[in-house]
Amino acid sequence: MKLYCKLVALLLCLGVLLLLSLFVGSADEPPPKGAGGARSLPVSSGPGGRAHPLLAHFPPVQAAAAAAAEEGAAAAAAAAQISKREPRLSRNPGKRSPARGKFANVRPGEQKHLKELPSLQWMHLAVVACGDRLEETLIMLKSAVLFSYRKLKFHIFAEDSLKPEFEKKLREWPSSYSKKFEYSVYPIAFSVGNAQEWKKLFKPCAAQRLFLPVILKDVDSLLYVDTDVLFLRPIDDIWSFLKEFNSTQLAAMAPEHEIPKIGWYSRFARHPYYGTTGVNSGVMLMNLTRIRNTQFKNSMIPTGLMWEEMLYPLYQKYKNYITWGDQDLLNIIFYFNPECLYVFPCQWNYRPDHCMYGSNCKGAEEEGISVLHGNRGVYHDDKQPTFKALYEVIRDFPFEDNLFQSLYYPLQSKFLDTVHTLCGRIPQVFLKQIEKTMKKVYENRVIVHVGANYRY
Repeated sequence: MKLYCKLVALLLCLGVLLLLSLFVGSADEPPPKGAGGARSLPVSSGPGGRAHPLLAHFPPVQAAAAAAAEEGAAAAAAAAQISKREPRLSRNPGKRSPARGKFANVRPGEQKHLKELPSLQWMHLAVVACGDRLEETLIMLKSAVLFSYRKLKFHIFAEDSLKPEFEKKLREWPSSYSKKFEYSVYPIAFSVGNAQEWKKLFKPCAAQRLFLPVILKDVDSLLYVDTDVLFLRPIDDIWSFLKEFNSTQLAAMAPEHEIPKIGWYSRFARHPYYGTTGVNSGVMLMNLTRIRNTQFKNSMIPTGLMWEEMLYPLYQKYKNYITWGDQDLLNIIFYFNPECLYVFPCQWNYRPDHCMYGSNCKGAEEEGISVLHGNRGVYHDDKQPTFKALYEVIRDFPFEDNLFQSLYYPLQSKFLDTVHTLCGRIPQVFLKQIEKTMKKVYENRVIVHVGANYRY
């Protein structure tokens, strides 16, 4: 009888162990593909239900949003899981751990989906607006605020009549965005030479950029852009080029053209210019401290001249030979001081010239456009509808709306109407970087805010 009871007990133990092993094994198996999760909806199709051939270049917006949502959900779950853990007791209860901050109690490897907010170093952005450039300037500033992480200081140089308009419009922006920037509006002013002469150089007030190192004496570094620029990725990324400057470089610009034989300077310029194609000053990153402290070689006197004292004599010497105003003067300066210039890749100042004769910006083909420069007035006519589409979509985007649904998807739709142009045939160049940027913004908003709700 005792032997029988022992056998029964042994069999029961084996049965329980077998059931446990089966239960654990089934729990470890991944769920079958297609079960659960967000389903991506089909993209709009052409006649007869067939997909438009151009859509091969467009990642479906729902799929992109779903992918971002899945990443955000996974990170949020990780944050919640970490928060539920009991805090580890310090071996020295009377002393605080030297590790402080959001991830002080998170073990290595547990925070791989959680991103700390970047340091709150200010980034300075300058623009000059005269005449009818109010709307363009506001859309440019809007693109800067939409995608950037660190706080921004806007330095807006404008005619007196535009100052109240800027203040009114910027006050209307929602607090979730207005808290990301501060701004100052300055009058148009030229410290040397004839003010009216400077003001009429090339375009109204454009020469103001030459005087930024003189006026903004308390600013160390600055990004200047024309009013017709749009940021398709965070300003933080172009700002990081300041760290790439060597000991002599004090400004950065992109080439005017990628192919010398069809570039303007290489064919028509009657004055010295930088490199083989010249540089475009519509996007110009500057270390103002270095500019103020440097003596520049020049063609007027054997010794060097400081920035401010060089500007007007340089203009007087070349004013009958320049076409593009202040940009030509900058080309002349860096022709004589090439060691002072850092050259951006073309995707950081992408203009119609990079695609209207055929795609010739390799960096944009590989990485997408980082900064769009709609010169030639292309935002306001129908000559380059791809550029106009981007401008209108950012202009019409409501600040608080979903980026994918209210910006990316309308952009895809508008691009379908641009395939008759050479620029419209390469939509991936225009969409690649902005899609990546929107995913990062989404992750930052969802993951950081979810993580901030938990105490570690």
